[in-house]
This record gives sequence, structure tokens and C-alpha cells, in this order.
Amino acid sequence: MNKVLGLGNALVDIMTILDSDIFLENQKLPKGSMQLVDLHTSGAVLEAASKLKKTLSSGGSAANTIHGFASLGGKAGYIGTIGRDEYGNFFKTDMQQHGIEPRMFETDTPTGRAIALISPDSERTFATCLGAATELNPALLTDELFTGYHFLHTEGYLAFNNELLLTALKKAKKNKLKISLDMASYNVVEANLEFLKMLISNYVDIVFANEEEAKALTGKDPEAALHEISDLCEIAVVKTGARGSLVKTGDTIFEIPAIKANSIDTTGAGDLYASGFLFGLSENMPLDKCGRIGSLCAGKVIEIIGAKMAEKTWESIRENVSKM
Repeated sequence: MNKVLGLGNALVDIMTILDSDIFLENQKLPKGSMQLVDLHTSGAVLEAASKLKKTLSSGGSAANTIHGFASLGGKAGYIGTIGRDEYGNFFKTDMQQHGIEPRMFETDTPTGRAIALISPDSERTFATCLGAATELNPALLTDELFTGYHFLHTEGYLAFNNELLLTALKKAKKNKLKISLDMASYNVVEANLEFLKMLISNYVDIVFANEEEAKALTGKDPEAALHEISDLCEIAVVKTGARGSLVKTGDTIFEIPAIKANSIDTTGAGDLYASGFLFGLSENMPLDKCGRIGSLCAGKVIEIIGAKMAEKTWESIRENVSKM
């Protein structure tokens, strides 16, 4: 089995159920976006949401993907920075308990947290305070961190630190890893458009994007965006929500249907799609099966709150995968 290494913003997700979107309007948070906020603003949002139902889980886009990959039975590691605090201990322990090798750095800065605000229609909006995650810097990325792995999976959110992301991809290429990049959020793509295009053209092998992210990257609708992205990398994946996903490599296109699901919360859907897809790749499965495993994981995770599924659900998913 090929091993996957994750690199991203190590965050604790604070899943918060909204009664209505008025809360987002009051907090000046555009629905469906990821907004970077400072510790003060993060505290203000938490205070405003103090009476709303919440759950905690280790998070960050790449961390969610690695967590799902390991839950499928894959061998994985993760690079990130956490604080020496309760949230940091929670994050690291959760990784270890799921068999993930935590290649973590620690700092006195508070651990980052992502307040995931879930609207009644299941759309989620993030107010993210990166905290300690911002202290992951290029000087920390030694060759040793990348040895023993076959894939590097990272997130578009790191594009806000151009030097860090570029250094990571160069190190991965030097150590002969295949590179997988999740676009993360449409506003991240819009803010880092030329930089992301350069990375994809020169370093990235696999790109994951949803419809909005693909549109932000190319200015085109899903199928046309798929063609443009696939011209830049080896494997292009455009996720189209309830319609499924499109996968292209070379001149070959696969249309992957979504599974039937009762959507409660879309948090982690894209991350878990990548988990399934990368697991298929790690097992040298054909791309249509990789996409089907991705759809299965994404369909199951939207039926719960947050991006972490119960072991019983994973048992069912693993059983379905084995039949493929």
C-alpha cells in the first residue's frame, strides 16, 4: 500500500448549528465562505453562539482527508503546527488514536480553531482563526519529513503563505511524491489565482475542486473547467454536489454518480471525497473506482454533523469498498 502524507492548517473544528442565517448576517460572514479572523473576532463569534449546539473535532481540510484515508485502512502521516494547550492535545491525540503518524510542531501560540456555522439548509460557513497553524514555516520542512511516503496531500488554504506551500511542493517533488491539492474554497482561489495556477502547472499531479472553486480557477462551468484543469495536471476532479463528480486524465473522462444521501451538514464532504479517491489510488485502483469510493465517503459524511464519522459507519464503508 502507498502511504499518504498530509500537510495543512492543524485546526480544531467547532461545529455550530444555526437556527437561521440571520446569525451570519449579524456577524458579517458571507454564507458558504471561509473567512480568516483574528483571535478576538473568533472569541466574539463564539460568544454570540454561546447558546447554540456545538461539537468539537480535529479539523483542517487536509487533516480531515488524512483522517478519512486512515479510517479506510490507509497508512498516513500529517504535518502541522499546534499550540501547547488543550486544543493542541485534543488534535494530536485524535490523530494518534486513528493510526496517523503526527509529524507535529508545537508552539506557545494558541491552537487554531475553525468555527463551522451550519445553516438550516446544511451549507456551512467558516470563521477560521489560524493561530499556531501560521507558525508552520518553510525552514521546518526538512527532507526527512517526506521520506517513506508516496503521496503528499495538501490544501489550498496554505496558498496564503506562498513560500510555505511552494517549499512543501518542491520538497515533495524532490522526494518523488505525487502531489494532491484540494482547492479548499472559492474565495481562497480568487485571492491566489495566479499563484495556484503556477503551482498546478509545475508541481501538482491531482487537483480536487468543487463547482465554485473550478469556476473561480477557470471562469468556466464544470465540464469546461475540467478540461482546462486537466491540461495543467495528471488527474483533474471537479465535484458537482448531488450530481456527483467528473474525473479526467488525458483524454479519458469518468462521470461518477453521487450516492443517495440525507444531507444534514456538508462539512467535510469534499475532504472525505479526497480521502476515498486517494485510498483508491494508494491501492492502484482504476480512476472510476477511486471516484466511487470518494462519492461513498462524501455521501456518508453529509448525513452527520461534522467531518468525523462513527466507527460503525466506517465499517460499512470499508465493507462496500472491499466489494468494489
